[in-house]
Amino acid sequence: MLSFTEENYLKALLHLTLEVEHKNEAGTNELAAYLGVKPATATDMLRKLKEKKLISYEKYGKISLSDDGRTKAIEVLRKHRLWETFLYKKLDFTWDEVHEVAEQLEHIQSPKLVDKLDTFLGHPQYDPHGDAIPDAKGNLKPSYKKTLAEAEAGVDCRMVAVKDNTAPFLKYVSQLNLAINAPLKVLSRQPYDGSMEIIINGTKTIVSQKFAENIFIK
Repeated sequence: MLSFTEENYLKALLHLTLEVEHKNEAGTNELAAYLGVKPATATDMLRKLKEKKLISYEKYGKISLSDDGRTKAIEVLRKHRLWETFLYKKLDFTWDEVHEVAEQLEHIQSPKLVDKLDTFLGHPQYDPHGDAIPDAKGNLKPSYKKTLAEAEAGVDCRMVAVKDNTAPFLKYVSQLNLAINAPLKVLSRQPYDGSMEIIINGTKTIVSQKFAENIFIK
């Protein structure tokens, strides 16, 4: 059985290699920054994961998940996103509250519980943040890549997911009355700083380039 920390590392590697850049490898510094730990700390854990044949890794080289490592990472991710959905839909947690609680619940070791949770929720395909939930066979739909920052002026679109799942960002999104599947339209973009004037549900507002880079659209 893996420790909570080992599972967190595998899930982070899955996110960095598959969901962010759609690549097969990640760097130690990149992983450490994502997890908020020192590179030396990450290196120690990577050695342990390599010994368990969950990753492919050489010192100062790139890291990739083995088939077993990827399978375990997807299991953890599936539990995390199902629990987020349960908390949001059934217990009235807000979307900025569910992540922290799901971080604890994702380590429960009971496949039967997870399958029953999936059935109870009606086999949802996406979590409250618009992220795809792996199915029982471990299939994970590709994440959205186009951001609001890439949208052309005058184009109608809708928000389908967020890149930043932190509570401060999600609260800011809610303050703008923006939610999953909400309609958006870009009116203009400032060449100087990339800020954008947009319409959200009929209301005009100005958002920063950083904000726009963290909103996925269709």
